[in-house]
Amino acid sequence: MQLSLRLQTDLDLEPNDIGVIVVDHGSRRDESNQMLNEIVAMFRRVSGMPIIEPAHMELAEPSIADAFASCVEQGAQTVVVFPFFLAPGRHWTEDIPRLSAEAAASFPKVRFQVTSPLGPHELMGEVMSARVQQCLHRALKGGSACAMCNPTGGCNMQTAAMHNED
Repeated sequence: MQLSLRLQTDLDLEPNDIGVIVVDHGSRRDESNQMLNEIVAMFRRVSGMPIIEPAHMELAEPSIADAFASCVEQGAQTVVVFPFFLAPGRHWTEDIPRLSAEAAASFPKVRFQVTSPLGPHELMGEVMSARVQQCLHRALKGGSACAMCNPTGGCNMQTAAMHNED
């Protein structure tokens, strides 16, 4: 069941009143920052949520403040900030909550919450398994590179001897 339907059924929340910000660290590499847009598009499709914005904690735009304002402009009365991180750390416990509170200060009637990061989840094991199989297939049997490897030509099988050649 889509997130939008679960929010309505389980929590009596109207999805049009909820904004979700998917925030990553941010990078100096544009292709890394663009990947967050792909993740947000996928999440929008899977979740059925109408208000989802990308944000970078630092080094790139849009900022958490920009994404927060965009959510409110689209009608969000509650903003959920989802750290797209694998594990908890200082960014999750300190930086993202601080940046979110600073962004919310301009909208005193809007509630906000910072969720936990991805962390361990059964589905992560399935995703990891699929990626390992996909990369081994490319390296051993050929085929086109996935979206992750395409810019770099990754998924090539290597040996230590290959790195020691002059």
